[in-house]
Amino acid sequence: MPRVKRGTIHLKKRRTLFKAVKGYKWGRKNKIRLARPAMLKAGAYAYRDRRTKKRVRRNLWQIKINAAVRMHGLSYSKFIKLLKDAHVELDRKIIATLAEKYPTMFQKIVEKVKK
Repeated sequence: MPRVKRGTIHLKKRRTLFKAVKGYKWGRKNKIRLARPAMLKAGAYAYRDRRTKKRVRRNLWQIKINAAVRMHGLSYSKFIKLLKDAHVELDRKIIATLAEKYPTMFQKIVEKVKK
């Protein structure tokens, strides 16, 4: 069986690894044994935090809606219940944006729901 030299493959793998970890601190940017686990962990954290970001944003929307609705004499939970009863199909992101940037339009929604 002929001898297989893998120098080119090794160099290619190393090059792509170092491109991925460019900008990391200490030896994790230029030492293979430190760079590989750093890259794998970074990917795991990125995957995890994409889900966490959704959770945090939804919580922020709830806080904004609650603050805006309290000015109209309601609580967040009562407002959401009234929205569902009135068949208003706006998601929390849109409602929070309306409450923050367009308070008059938000007031009209609250009045419609209160009836």
